[in-house]
Amino acid sequence: MSKKFKIAVFEGDGIGPEIMAPTIRILNHLASKANEYQLDFKSTPAGAAHYLKTGEALPKKSLDIARSSDAILLSAMGLPDVRYSDGTEMSPQIDLRKELVLFAGVRPVRISAKEYSPLKIPKDREVDFVLIRESTEGLFFSQGNGEVMQDEARETLRITRDISEKLFRFAFNLAKDRKKLGRGSGEVVCVDKANMFRAFAFFRGIFEQEAEKYPDIKASSAYADVMALWMVQKPWEFDVLVTENMFGDILSELGAGLMGGLGIAPSADIGLDHAVFQPCHGTAPDIAGKNLANPFAMILSAAMMLEWLGIKHENKFMSLDAIKLREAVEKVLQDKNNVTRDLGGAASTSKAANAVLKQL
Repeated sequence: MSKKFKIAVFEGDGIGPEIMAPTIRILNHLASKANEYQLDFKSTPAGAAHYLKTGEALPKKSLDIARSSDAILLSAMGLPDVRYSDGTEMSPQIDLRKELVLFAGVRPVRISAKEYSPLKIPKDREVDFVLIRESTEGLFFSQGNGEVMQDEARETLRITRDISEKLFRFAFNLAKDRKKLGRGSGEVVCVDKANMFRAFAFFRGIFEQEAEKYPDIKASSAYADVMALWMVQKPWEFDVLVTENMFGDILSELGAGLMGGLGIAPSADIGLDHAVFQPCHGTAPDIAGKNLANPFAMILSAAMMLEWLGIKHENKFMSLDAIKLREAVEKVLQDKNNVTRDLGGAASTSKAANAVLKQL
C-alpha cells in the first residue's frame, strides 16, 4: 500500500493562490500516475490578507498544521501596504523558519536555458550550483526588534555554534550527494567577511572544523563581495556555497538573476525534521488575478519537495518524479510560446502550467 504524505499548503497573498493551484494539480497528476505514494494537501491560512481579516499573520492552528505535516508548500506571502505597527512588512515565512528551526535555505542556481541568462556562457560550460543560506539567525536575528534612537539605529548579528555546525554538515552532505550523482565537483565554499568581523571569523572557524570530517570534499573560503564578482565572472566553477543569512539573501537574488529572473528561481528552507518549499519571488499584487503570473518557480519548488521527501523516506518514485518535473519545466522553457511575459513570452499562468502538465 502506498504511503500518504500530509502536505501543509500556504496559498499566500497576491499571485500566491494562482500559482499554487496548478502546482497542486501537477503534483496530484504525478502521484496518481506513479501510484506509489499519495499526497494529502491541507489548506493552511496565513499571510497579509489573513491578517487583515483576523489580526493574525500566522495563526497557532496553522503553525500546528505545518509542524505535524510531512512537508510544507508555501506560495508568495505578504503585501507591501500591509504592515505591522512598527512599519515592518509581515513575513510569516520567516516566522515559520524560526519556529521550525529551518536553518538551511537552499537556493539552486541552474541555468538550463541559456537564452534567459544575461551572461554569455561558453558552450562547454554548465552552471549548476547550490547556494545554502543560513535562515534563522545572522543579521536577521533581531528582525523587528532592532534599536532605533534619535541619532542612530542598531541591529544585532548573531551566529551560534549549534546552528552553524548543522548548516555546514548539511552543506558537506549535499556536496557529497551531488558528487555521487555527477552534478557537482565535490566542493563547498564558505562565503563570509572573516577579514572584517569577529563573528564571521568565528563562522569560518566552525566551517574549517567541520570540513575536517569530510576529507573527500574540498573546502575553501571566499569573501562575500568577491563571491558576488565571481558569480558573474565564472559561475560554472561552483558546486555548493554556504553563507550567513543576509549575505545569502543578497547572493540568492543574484543567482536568480543569472538564471533569468525570480520567476524560475525555486527554493527550500530545511531543518532536521521539517522543510518549507517556496518560490523566491514576491506576491506581485499589481498582476494578481490577471492570469499573468509565472508559475515555474512554484512548480520547481514542488519538484524540490518531491526530491526531499523521496530521499528522506527512501521513496525512489518520488525522487524520479522530482527529476521528471524539473526536466518538464526545463523543456517548456525552451519554447517561447509557453513562457510568461517576464521571460519574453505572452503565455498566461494557466497556459504555462498546462504546458508542463502536457510534457509530463
